[in-house]
Amino acid sequence: MTPFPASLAYEDKGSDTSRAPLVLVHGHPFDHTMWAPQIAEFSATRRVIAPDLRGYGASRTVPGANGAPTTPVTDFAQFAQDIGALLDDLKVDTFVLAGLSMGGQIAMDGYRQFGDRVRGLVLADTFPAAETPEGVTFRNTLADRLLAEGMRGYADEVLDKMVAPYADAEVKAHVHRMMTAAPPEGAAAALRARAGRPDYRELLPRVTVPALVVVGADDTYTPVSDAEAMHAALPDSTLRVIEGAAHLPNLERAAQFNEALRKFLARVDDAS
Repeated sequence: MTPFPASLAYEDKGSDTSRAPLVLVHGHPFDHTMWAPQIAEFSATRRVIAPDLRGYGASRTVPGANGAPTTPVTDFAQFAQDIGALLDDLKVDTFVLAGLSMGGQIAMDGYRQFGDRVRGLVLADTFPAAETPEGVTFRNTLADRLLAEGMRGYADEVLDKMVAPYADAEVKAHVHRMMTAAPPEGAAAALRARAGRPDYRELLPRVTVPALVVVGADDTYTPVSDAEAMHAALPDSTLRVIEGAAHLPNLERAAQFNEALRKFLARVDDAS
């Protein structure tokens, strides 16, 4: 992992500059290694940049004045601004922006802020609506619980929703490791950011670049109906439902996910 002075640590692989770089935004409560199969696959043909969001992974603390650590972000706009600043520092002008779950919502905010730099948008196992009142209460209560108890109990409880109960044992172990390694402070701050996130539904019809919408067929967090609604709202999108997967099809069915992403990237490359 390479440290970025302003906020983020990141993995940067691949050196082919003839294609738009692929920027991968992880979900909650994970880190950039949730994209390991995609980093390995696509860095052979293009540059792939996968940051750890502020408060996660190696981006556990954020330098503030005089190097003092600051409170993790509690605003989705700041998550996206961090990514934009990182790409500025790396001198990446245009790119394909991909996010899964919370990462997909951050990708939508990124498009809202710097859509002129985005050549393609990948939204996986996510949804655009603002939180419901019940959801706000749930996320804030869960944030309090994580700060009080840590991550393990939560990770044990939700593992079989993050990935399907029938998922490969190594995939399950990887997902559980990411969740238990997540700093409670960062995870709690992100939950509060999710509770207060804006509604992106009005943004989707204004997206002017090709989009890929992906969802696991057995995802109960963001079901297929959510993906279908996004697909219908986006002016130019492809929908891919991954059978035999729940909320993390990029890990549970990496080959199928990569096939869909490969076809989409080829289309973006041809358009460029």
